[in-house]
Amino acid sequence: MTTFNLLLVALIQGVTEFLPVSSSGHLILLPSLTGLDDQGQVIDVAAHVGTLLAVILYFRADVWLATQGLLRVMQGKIDTQGARLAMGLIVATIPVILFGLFLKLTGLSDQMRGIAVIGWTMTIFGLVLYWADQNGPTEKTVEDWALKDAIKMGVWQAVALIPGTSRSGITITAARLLGYTRSEAARISMLMSIPTIIASASLLGLDLVGTVDIGAVRDIAMVVGMSFVAALIALTLMMRLLRAVSYTPYVIYRLGLGVLLLWIAYT
Repeated sequence: MTTFNLLLVALIQGVTEFLPVSSSGHLILLPSLTGLDDQGQVIDVAAHVGTLLAVILYFRADVWLATQGLLRVMQGKIDTQGARLAMGLIVATIPVILFGLFLKLTGLSDQMRGIAVIGWTMTIFGLVLYWADQNGPTEKTVEDWALKDAIKMGVWQAVALIPGTSRSGITITAARLLGYTRSEAARISMLMSIPTIIASASLLGLDLVGTVDIGAVRDIAMVVGMSFVAALIALTLMMRLLRAVSYTPYVIYRLGLGVLLLWIAYT
């Protein structure tokens, strides 16, 4: 792959992973709409690793709290804020792992990688996000995140395996419906991404063991670095903007892209 192609993949993944606009949908569209070579799973994994490092760095205080809490959970104790956070993240990740395995074993994951599917999911879930953001109460914070909310958000997150849905978008939607503030909804969504990205990257990594040659190492390192920088910038800007604006700009983008993709698909 050319450096330009790698740069595009890294920027698209980095910018869209944490925005509610679907990173997987954009990566699928890249070769379909531009005629560029498909980046392949190795580069996809590298891009996800970069975004994973970005969210860990940005939310390092929460990550450290959850890490400490995980030790308590392993001892059978859920008696601290960190333990409750760690347990919530574990519970919220189970549905997406189970649904992901189902899609992989049935082959449905490959069948859904089409422009029409992405167009519909972009549009429908964009409208759902708008409704939830405008009508959801705003009183809860991460400290109020209970297991029942983690289960509900985990189920919503599993739906994001359908291309174009957006993992961050649908988990933010669920959080807003459950009463979390805009910034706290995004915060929980980003924390939920950590075990989810680790699980998906590990699954893809196992499939790719032995297929990566020395020549690909440079490309992988480049994509990890560029996606990390792009994701960190996008995440920082989004969290700051949420203090002053709603999710409406992202909804407008989703609807515009969704309508365009549907027009392309059906004409």
